[in-house]
Amino acid sequence: MGLWRDIREDISCVFERDPAARSTLEVMATYPGVHALIWHRIAHRLWKRGHRFLGRFISWVGRLLTNVDIHPGATIGKKFFIDHGAGVVIGETAEIGDGVTLYHGVTLGGTTWNKGKRHPTLEDNVVVGAGAKVLGAIRIGCNSKVGANSVVVSNVPSGSTVVGVPGRVVRKSKKVAYFNPHGIDLNHHLIPDPVAEAISCLVKRIDELEGQLGKKADADECDDCTAHDVCEPPVREASHG
Repeated sequence: MGLWRDIREDISCVFERDPAARSTLEVMATYPGVHALIWHRIAHRLWKRGHRFLGRFISWVGRLLTNVDIHPGATIGKKFFIDHGAGVVIGETAEIGDGVTLYHGVTLGGTTWNKGKRHPTLEDNVVVGAGAKVLGAIRIGCNSKVGANSVVVSNVPSGSTVVGVPGRVVRKSKKVAYFNPHGIDLNHHLIPDPVAEAISCLVKRIDELEGQLGKKADADECDDCTAHDVCEPPVREASHG
């Protein structure tokens, strides 16, 4: 059956993304993110077949036991992993691709009262850091990373890194570098600092300009001042008349 195949893949992918996982029994018995996903896959199938109340009830049981709130209407792809699990919220119209990873405290929330599409879409291999909020009917492109505690309210291109409140793209790459041997880049802590980079460029430019002033001073054979000093205008002697 497709349900059991999906559950087996959900369990096996834990070993690809969590070095603390030691055995299948440990994952099945002690990982709330895996438990929440099993409850959701059952509830989602009931929801799609029109058993809305039963789907919501099973979803509620899953939330009660795992502290992970996934609406039964949310669509989740293969090899989805919620690390630690605590405080994750996924709304009804959210769509999640294959190989996506969420850390604790993540919210995939809505921003409108309309009953249509109001929650985000996460494409394949997206990583969302702890405490991040992705809000509205927006799309996070494949292989993108959302930094911890960011608030994302607009579309994100594929292969991007997003940080801040509101979230902004600080790195975009067509070529994705993978450090995980299983092909999933979990290095969401490697966040570039655009402010520090700008200051570094300014300091470098100042050094270049000071070097040019020093060369000019040497060429003019100015013995009274250096490139780092400010030359005072000559003082005129007071005339006595």
